[in-house]
Amino acid sequence: MAPTLFDQSPKPGDLIEISRGTYEHWAIYIGGNEVVHMIPPMSDDSSTINHLLMLLDSHKAEVRREKIWKVVGPHSYEINNLLDDQYEPRERHAIVRDACRMVGQELPYSVTSHNCEHFVTELRYGRPESRQVNRAAVIGGAAVLGVGILAAGAVLLSALFKDNEEGRTHRK
Repeated sequence: MAPTLFDQSPKPGDLIEISRGTYEHWAIYIGGNEVVHMIPPMSDDSSTINHLLMLLDSHKAEVRREKIWKVVGPHSYEINNLLDDQYEPRERHAIVRDACRMVGQELPYSVTSHNCEHFVTELRYGRPESRQVNRAAVIGGAAVLGVGILAAGAVLLSALFKDNEEGRTHRK
């Protein structure tokens, strides 16, 4: 069950991280139980897999102002001002003002460079960042490195076996 607003008391300008299983959706709390968030056009089918497919296939997103529970739906959320330890947050009133001014705008969208996390971090810190994208890049890089190490190991083992076979042939 999702937490109630009494479990977590967001303040205007706080970042809201909504866990949707395979990914996190981000919004900015503006007060009055409302958030502003950027989202690609969605179909009426609200399944997680359809959301994920729309995110991967879309090049545009709309900035919306909605009640927090409409955005959270059956999922859970937390206040996550993730970069406060790195950057000074902008003034809360400026964050809310700028977020509200963007409502209704259509913006470029890219999972890797212009996603909902980039959108809210730029509003709060003046810098668009996405830790989701950074984590994915690290995991992808580690996977590529792992495959490279396995390939190098296979080549070395092959060379060792070949040398071993040649050594046996010359001794006979």
